[in-house]
Amino acid sequence: MPPDHPMPRPEAPDMMEHGAPIDGKPQQLDRRMYVQLQLFTDVEDTDELVAAAREHCSSGMVIYGDFNDPLGIGVVSVAEDPALLSGDLRRLVRESAFADLTPVPEFTMVGRTYGSGREQNLEEWLLRQVPQRLADPRMPWAIWYPLRRKPAFYQLERRDSGRILAEHGLLGRTYGEAGLAQDIRLKCFGLDRDDNEFLIGLVGPDLHPLSRLVEDMRQTKQTSEWLESLGPFFVGHRIAAINLP
Repeated sequence: MPPDHPMPRPEAPDMMEHGAPIDGKPQQLDRRMYVQLQLFTDVEDTDELVAAAREHCSSGMVIYGDFNDPLGIGVVSVAEDPALLSGDLRRLVRESAFADLTPVPEFTMVGRTYGSGREQNLEEWLLRQVPQRLADPRMPWAIWYPLRRKPAFYQLERRDSGRILAEHGLLGRTYGEAGLAQDIRLKCFGLDRDDNEFLIGLVGPDLHPLSRLVEDMRQTKQTSEWLESLGPFFVGHRIAAINLP
C-alpha cells in the first residue's frame, strides 16, 4: 500500500478588504461599515421619532419618509459594529415612540461595505463614504433595493465578468459626475433572509434622475442578462440625519 501522506493544511481565508496598490504597496484593511434598512408604518408624529432616535441611538441613522406609504418611514442605520445596529433598534422599539409603530419586516435590507481592489483610498471608501453620502444635505432622495445575480455569473472568466461590471459602473459614474446621483454599494451574502447578494442605495437631489438611472441600468448586460432577482424597492425622502458627519 502507498504510504500515507498528510493532507496539506488549508490556508486561512483572507478577511481583508483590498484597494488599489499605492506606490507598489497593497492597500488592505480588516474594517467595514454595516448598513441596515428597517421600515415602519402607522406613524403619526415624525418629530417624536426623530427625538427618540437622537436620545437612544449611538449608531449613525437616517430617517426617511416612505414615498409609497403616507404613514410609513424608513430607518437606515450605519455602524462599524453590527451589534450596535441591533442594540439601537431594540432600544428604540422597546423604550420610545417607536414601540407604537408597526414594523414591515419584508422590506428589511442589510449589507456591508467592501473593497473591489480598485479603490484609491480604501479607508475612505470603507468607513467614511457611506455616512457622508447618507448625510449629504444636497441629496435628500433615496432608492434602496437588493439584487441577486444568476449563479452562472460567478463561473465567467474574470475578463468577461469585468467587462460586464465595467459597463454597469460607467453608467453610474456618468450620473455621479453630473451631480444627479451617487450610489452606495454593499454586499449582503449570508446576511439577507431572501439570499440577496448586494444592497444598492441611490441618493440624489431629485427623484427623477434616480428613477432614470434604474431605468437605464436595465439596458446593461448585468441587469438584462445576469440578474436573478431585483427588488423590492424602497423610495424615501430624508426627514433627519442623526450621528452622521
